[in-house]
Amino acid sequence: MKNRKVSAFVSERGVTLIEMLVVVVIIGLFVGLVSVNMFKKADEAKRTAAHAQIANFSQALGLYKLDTGTFPSTDQGLQALRVKPDANTSNWNGPYLPQDIPMDPWGRPYLYKYPGDHGDEPDVMSLGADGQPGGEGNNADIGSWSSK
Repeated sequence: MKNRKVSAFVSERGVTLIEMLVVVVIIGLFVGLVSVNMFKKADEAKRTAAHAQIANFSQALGLYKLDTGTFPSTDQGLQALRVKPDANTSNWNGPYLPQDIPMDPWGRPYLYKYPGDHGDEPDVMSLGADGQPGGEGNNADIGSWSSK
């Protein structure tokens, strides 16, 4: 009778602390490897979003110019796409954007300049992740004059 209880007890053995630690370490390594790739994708997604928003601004600015005959001045900025700049702006038929002007993906306002430095159209830009002019990679400026 005692042998049955002992053998039943041995067959119901639990997981050892070492086995649990090995599993936790493996899961930790897996999470570490996956998270590095996820952060790279997040940075790429922010840059793609900035390009898309700048393209939307450029289209809205084109419609603004068709109606008014000129682009908004630097002082009027992108806000002229949402609110009529002043009484002297004739033929304004906005708003040209369905929502308020968003911040760039890094939480800073887009920069607007007209006349621009890169041709006849206005310059719309984001300063990238670092918020400073210039830079490379994720810190590079994203402008309406440059392609992806």
